[in-house]
This record gives sequence, C-alpha cells and structure tokens, in this order.
Amino acid sequence: MIRIGVDLGGTKIEAIALADEGSIPVRLRVATPRHDYAATLSAIASLVGAIEAQIGQRASVGIGMPGALSPATGLVKNANSTWLNGQPLAQDLSALLDRPLRFANDANCFALSEASDGAAAGASCVFGVIIGTGTGGGVVVNGQVLTGVNAIGGEWGHNPLPAPLPEEVPGPACYCGRCGCIETFLSGPGMARDHQRATGQALEPAEIVRRADAGEPDAAATLERYEDRMARALASVINIIDPDVIVLGGGMSNIARLYHHVPARWARYVFSDRVDTRLVPPMHGDSSGVRGAAWLWLASALQDAAQ
Repeated sequence: MIRIGVDLGGTKIEAIALADEGSIPVRLRVATPRHDYAATLSAIASLVGAIEAQIGQRASVGIGMPGALSPATGLVKNANSTWLNGQPLAQDLSALLDRPLRFANDANCFALSEASDGAAAGASCVFGVIIGTGTGGGVVVNGQVLTGVNAIGGEWGHNPLPAPLPEEVPGPACYCGRCGCIETFLSGPGMARDHQRATGQALEPAEIVRRADAGEPDAAATLERYEDRMARALASVINIIDPDVIVLGGGMSNIARLYHHVPARWARYVFSDRVDTRLVPPMHGDSSGVRGAAWLWLASALQDAAQ
C-alpha cells in the first residue's frame, strides 16, 4: 500500500508517497503561498494529484500542519502560519481532494515518524521536539499520537521556561501574546536574540556554535545558557510523562553537543534518583514530519482498534 503524506510548512509544502516498507518512491515540494489561504489549498491538491499520477493509484492522505484543528469549531487554531487560523482547512481540503483525510500537528507527525520506524522505534513513550524557527512537541504512546481533548497535546513550547533566573523574567515577548515561553528561548531566533543581548553581536545559531567550538568565550557562554534552559524545559516533560526517548528535530537538533550536555544537566531538575530517558537525534532528519503525516492513517486505525 502507498500512503501520501503532506507537510504544510511555513516556507515549503512537501509531499511524499510512502510505501509499506518505508521507501519513498516520490517526493515533491513547492514554496508555500504565504498569506494566501486559497492558493495554499490549491498547492496541496496539486501535489497530491501529481503524486497519484506518478504512482498510478489513488492513496490515503495525511496532512501535517502548524497548529491544530479545534475540536470545538473544526477550524485551525494556534498556527504560526497565521493565514490558516480560523479557516476550515479539513473541510475545504477534504472537499477539494474528494476523500476523507487525517490531520495532525507537525510536531505530532515528527514524533509519530520517529516512534514508528525511526530513532525511537520500539519505545512505548516518545516525546518528539521540533526546535527551529519555533519550538513544538508531540507525544506518542504505544504507537498512538496523544492529541488531547483540546488538541494541544505536546504544546511544550508555549509553557513558561521552568525555574527562571532573575534575568530571564519576564522573558522575551512571544507571538502567542505571552512572555517568557520556552519557544522564545530555545528556538533558533531565541538563541540568536540571547547572544545579541549578551554581546551586542548579531549572529546566526550555526555561527554561534562554530565560534563556541573554536573556543570563543562569549559564544560558549551563550551555548551553555541554551543547554541549561533546554535541560530545565525537558526535565519538566520528563517529570510529567516520563518518556523512554526524547527525539530532537528541526534546525537546532543539528547541534551535536546537545545530546551529551543537556542530559548531563537535566538530572538536577528531574524528580528521580536517576534519569534513564534517552535524548537522540532523528533518524529521518527533515523527512520525519512528512513521513509521520503519511503514517497518520495507520496510527488512526491502531487507535480505533484499541478503543
């Protein structure tokens, strides 16, 4: 069976055909028509049509999206691609593609992909984190995405940074309307903003990491603050859901030292005599979100069977 997954991102829309054994015979992507809802719908429909023309069959379609579908209204909420908010995305796309669809938050799709056949395969409880231009999370338990009654399961990035230091209060303003959200500290722009505030230098995260690795004290101090903040933020997740594995994704997950330095720091914040949770990089890299979208129908079937 071939399943189609679509990753609706803020800058690009990617679609794949995913075979049962995990191969991807077709992969297509286009630039996201930003701030144009109708054009976004059309772009998704065109990608699905193009893939089905290549594989020669009609397929199930799962959509990974920013934000979530409100259980109360069915409309998009909490999307940082703000032109989607308040829109009947599920209804409109189902009508356009003439079939039922499955939708999930993009971080949930990432977590599902890595829990299904990625870096956390075989783990019973997985927390997937996307840290890039924003910061999101998803929870997968026994192969099922934990969406939640409010469709905000895993929305870790919009909690306040735990155990804030005096200089971290009230914290940077967040697009959600609050200050001091985890996202404002751990996203790529958050690291860059912190470094500029401390040093006056406007540098991208990759350059900060390069300079830290070269021994520059200011860059090293920025990374140490970042690692401690991540340790505090992930410790709060461990204290609540006690996952077997935490998988990092997004651009910031490419910082190799995080996988050693953050676990070395989080033990002091976790309410346990030892911490066996593993922090790992993704197996499928940038493809995890779109792969997870393709897996949504199977995950939905497992959930229905469990109920």
